[in-house]
Amino acid sequence: MRPDRFVDTSGWAAWARSRDPHHKAALDRADETSRAGGRLVTTNWVLVELVPLFVRMRVKKADQFAFFDDLHATPTIEVEVVDPPTEAAAWARWRARPDKDWSVVDCASFVVMERRGLTEAVTADHHFEQAGFVRLLK
Repeated sequence: MRPDRFVDTSGWAAWARSRDPHHKAALDRADETSRAGGRLVTTNWVLVELVPLFVRMRVKKADQFAFFDDLHATPTIEVEVVDPPTEAAAWARWRARPDKDWSVVDCASFVVMERRGLTEAVTADHHFEQAGFVRLLK
């Protein structure tokens, strides 16, 4: 089994921004994954969520384009499309946990991670720990 890891929005933001306190750790986790023959897995929803974050971070549009072009061209990065069954499961999980401040994007990520048997996430988001996963950026 490949040692794949999930990358959440905060993980990509840390990777992209050298001033982020988790930048080096995000790069290191990606390098470890690649060296071990694994892939970095994310979803199209995570990438959509990343765009407004880049805007808030004041990342230049040309740099955003370059980031996404590089991401999509990297063979060790896999973008899973959230299909209707995954979306339905995400909404169901979101509704089932009113005690948590999880977003539907988080819930879709959890569904994808569980389905693929992933336990580690390159993220600073504590919601992944709440859901039983290992958060790699602390």
